Amino acid sequence: MGRAERQCTDVGSAATRSASQLIVDRRRHAAEIARFDSHVVCGPTRSDCDIWIGAIGADGYGRFYLTRDGVGFCVRPHRYALAIASGTVAAGVLGLHECDNPVCVKIAADADVRQHVVSGSQGDNMERMARMRRGGGRHAVRRFDSRGVRRARSVALRDAVRDGWPPRCKRRCFATSPPLSKSRSGGRVEGWVWRQRIGQATP
Repeated sequence: MGRAERQCTDVGSAATRSASQLIVDRRRHAAEIARFDSHVVCGPTRSDCDIWIGAIGADGYGRFYLTRDGVGFCVRPHRYALAIASGTVAAGVLGLHECDNPVCVKIAADADVRQHVVSGSQGDNMERMARMRRGGGRHAVRRFDSRGVRRARSVALRDAVRDGWPPRCKRRCFATSPPLSKSRSGGRVEGWVWRQRIGQATP
């Protein structure tokens, strides 16, 4: 792990800007974008997640270290991906995972049937959490939604695909997860969509 990654994963060593305005200019930030891309492994099919293989925080979500105007800070990789796609993510706009995979950074085309990372408000986030029964409102957070479990799964997934997408990657990644019931999984695991509802969307 490099110094920048350690700064993002070590508590207090670098500030994480979760909901500040984020601008990514394809020309001015070309080197930064190239470094970001070097930490992404794309899924084997169009509907699969693109996996972040860089630093992962204690909450199971990725961290991407930036230095701008002499100031170092961390951002969420999936929010950075939104900024690459749109140029600017306004303050208060969050990155939400429709695929329910904390280390996914895929921005799907609007016409695609399966969406991955989308923009939304904190209200959207809370509504989605309640709808999926993972927290918020009257729904209690299930034990397997804990930060520790979520991080362990994210790290297992990252490590499994770090050197490419091996044929048995899916089995290896899900081996660290709590057992699935048919009611939770729909009777199958489809691509990299995490039917287990492993964690809430974050900025």
